[in-house]
Amino acid sequence: MVKEWATVVRWQKGRALLSYGSSSGCGSCQAKAACGSYLLEKIGPESVHQLELEISQPLQPGQKVEVGIPESSLLRSAMLVYLTPLLGLFLGGALFQSWTADQLSICLGGIGGGFAGFFIARKIAAYWDNLQAYQPVVLQIGLPPDTIKVLQQE
Repeated sequence: MVKEWATVVRWQKGRALLSYGSSSGCGSCQAKAACGSYLLEKIGPESVHQLELEISQPLQPGQKVEVGIPESSLLRSAMLVYLTPLLGLFLGGALFQSWTADQLSICLGGIGGGFAGFFIARKIAAYWDNLQAYQPVVLQIGLPPDTIKVLQQE
């Protein structure tokens, strides 16, 4: 199970809007040059993401919620996103190579196959979006932010 802590932005009628992102310590360690998370954070336009989930328990803004998704679902999704267009690229190129010897046609067939693989992956992902195995689940709900009070001792 891949887990991530998120913060409640709002909760209304059993639906919670959660905000999550990379930790504030990301980028401060010595492995910056070799860290994929650090590089993706620098490339990506947004490091804070939002997710809407169905949670029946009333939540308060600022409350922490641990959300998880099964690793197998995550791996299948990654394979779909990366391998389907690549397979389309190879199959498109091979198909055009069996019809013609023109290199430009073979190249365009490969590119067309890659785009076809991309659109097939989108259709499969839209179907998987409704399956329970691909939905994030709530693992833990933290205490509301106003529950804990810190007393300073002198």
